[in-house]
Amino acid sequence: MILYRTTEGAFVEHEGRFARLDEEWDAIFNRRDLAAYLRKAAAAGGATRLPRGAAILPPIESQEVWAAGVTYERSRTARMSESKGAGGGSFYDRVYRAHRPELFFKATPHRVAGQGGVMRLRSDSAWIVPEPELTLAIDSRGRIIGYTVGNDLSCRDLEGENPLYLPQAKTFSGCAALGPGILVSGRPLPRATTITLTIQRRGRMVFRGATELARMRKPLARLVAYLFRDNAFPLGCFLMTGTGIVPPDGFSLRRGDTVRITIPPIGTLVNRMG
Repeated sequence: MILYRTTEGAFVEHEGRFARLDEEWDAIFNRRDLAAYLRKAAAAGGATRLPRGAAILPPIESQEVWAAGVTYERSRTARMSESKGAGGGSFYDRVYRAHRPELFFKATPHRVAGQGGVMRLRSDSAWIVPEPELTLAIDSRGRIIGYTVGNDLSCRDLEGENPLYLPQAKTFSGCAALGPGILVSGRPLPRATTITLTIQRRGRMVFRGATELARMRKPLARLVAYLFRDNAFPLGCFLMTGTGIVPPDGFSLRRGDTVRITIPPIGTLVNRMG
């Protein structure tokens, strides 16, 4: 089942049919019986498409967005390379191997773009890349209620200049994207699940990359446990789980680029850079 937030309210999609839900997003997100609630709504039947004029919004209302870093070998290598001149390279190797993960605050809801939305390129950065990431939807009790597609836009030159610039490299208007919906499932995704990234520029593909969840070093349950350690999220949160796809050095996004991130069976998140 896929849970969508739209301009006409929340909907659940199951087997090609859409059913409208009668509660607000934050309440749905934190229901103890979420799966049963959605199954009951879906069983009542629905239309084969969303209502006319119902635009898909980011699947977030009052939740914070956090992120984990250096959870894939490819990310470790890239971070060590970009920060070598600043003397920060060994930091990334140590956190990759450590039991404790790197966790950082990424975005508030107003900084998050949704399906088809525009992400913003930071004006004082010349080296910006998308980071395609499986993103966990976690309720206020710390339970993973589902999965969505995330784009953790990152300024590699700022973080590479000095790791202490991480908040500026990661958090700014339009720095994150989530969507198109939340796959609600009590089961973890198979480790063979693929994540695919494509970038198009003026109708031409300029980058394509792929990875799979099996390449992630740190277990999802450990990431969530550390995030909720001595921390509270009264309305739940999202956790981006790191990237295993990094474009080559010298590649940077430009305004007008179209980024597509696909994680089956969640779907494809599409955003334009502005």
